[in-house]
Amino acid sequence: MCRINNVLILFLLISVNTIWAEDRPMRNVVPFHMTFTEPSTQHSAIHTNSLLTERALEQPLTQHYIAHYSSPRGIINLTAILERGSIYLPFIRDEVTKRGLPPELVYLPIIESGFQITARSRSGAMGLWQFMMNSISPYNMKVTDIIDERRDFIKSTRGALQKLEDEYKRLECWELTLAAYNSGMGSVTRTIQRTGVNDYWELSSSNELRQETINFVPRLLAVSYVISQPRRFGLFVWQKKFDWTTIPLRRQISIDVLADETGIDRNLLRRLNAELTYGITPADNYLLKVPEAHLDKINAVLERTDIKLLRYYYHVVRQGDTLWSMSRHYGTAINMIEQHNPGISNRYLRIGETVVIPAFTDVPPPARTAVTQSTSAPARNTGNTSTASRTHVVQRGETFWSLGRRYGITPQALAEANGMQINDILHAGRTLRVPIN
Repeated sequence: MCRINNVLILFLLISVNTIWAEDRPMRNVVPFHMTFTEPSTQHSAIHTNSLLTERALEQPLTQHYIAHYSSPRGIINLTAILERGSIYLPFIRDEVTKRGLPPELVYLPIIESGFQITARSRSGAMGLWQFMMNSISPYNMKVTDIIDERRDFIKSTRGALQKLEDEYKRLECWELTLAAYNSGMGSVTRTIQRTGVNDYWELSSSNELRQETINFVPRLLAVSYVISQPRRFGLFVWQKKFDWTTIPLRRQISIDVLADETGIDRNLLRRLNAELTYGITPADNYLLKVPEAHLDKINAVLERTDIKLLRYYYHVVRQGDTLWSMSRHYGTAINMIEQHNPGISNRYLRIGETVVIPAFTDVPPPARTAVTQSTSAPARNTGNTSTASRTHVVQRGETFWSLGRRYGITPQALAEANGMQINDILHAGRTLRVPIN
């Protein structure tokens, strides 16, 4: 009888502990893999460097965001974001694993951009990882008039993870590293020096950090926690494995034309090559990212010389035309026009000759307006010009590219109208002349 009672008591204790364990925060949780694997292997390893510690999960803000992301609406939104990021997640996960970084960093783009590859913040940050223009130079990224590698998921992922590693070496705390990624290393180090406190949770609880930064880390932890337990929270994203590869191009092409010729989803090609501002590749040294399943079909089209994979406008030069005016009208940088018309220059433009201009956007033919009888080309880099213009006071984070999109002119034209180079940094408070089309 005594043995039976002991067994019964033991059974009740196990039951109570099991129920309690279901309700308490989990530690060292392995994130959910988007690509389906067998349950026996999916959670076979425990990440010893996970950020989902007991202390982190017990924070009121973390608990608040866990409730938020695990609510019915939160699950719907999270599911949509994960599906949108499904073609990028395997690569990001591999890079995080190779570097031995905390697995939760895989989901940082959910907080930064919602896995929208072309996301742009009000301050000008761009891409999955939200890089600012002034922070890309150490990480093998560039921005030109036709390419913005902050939207290259390969380069931006490697750059972001390297940036996080570099900042962790200085701060020796992942929570503070994430805070620095959000608000800047200078802001965090100044706060530490001013307060003498180098603990993220203490700085947060005493409101020493910016409010956005105080929320930033708990949001990432909450998202990671919910994703790590898909069955518990009803988060089911079944995604087939997506394989992609790269093709070194020997000629300039349009993504849309390639999609038309191969029958491949142009939206998929654009998402894989989102760094192409106009969907047109640079003239050389570009690795085109394509679905591996369509590799043979794409190679077959690329090897055909009878197929033109880039559309052009053929502009007949009129009196008063300049490279700058053609660049403004067609939305094509001057250097691109020069590249496709060897030897062309303002000085030697002849009325009636044809200029080949790559078609980046759809534009109507130039208006046949009256022009002056002057035979001299207008100066391109002077502040004194008869071209109609307005002014714009530069705000923090603005670039020639963002202003060009805002006012509907090319970045090159905007830079030249102010006697600047396309890669010059715009300082807040500067007044720019903006030509009116």
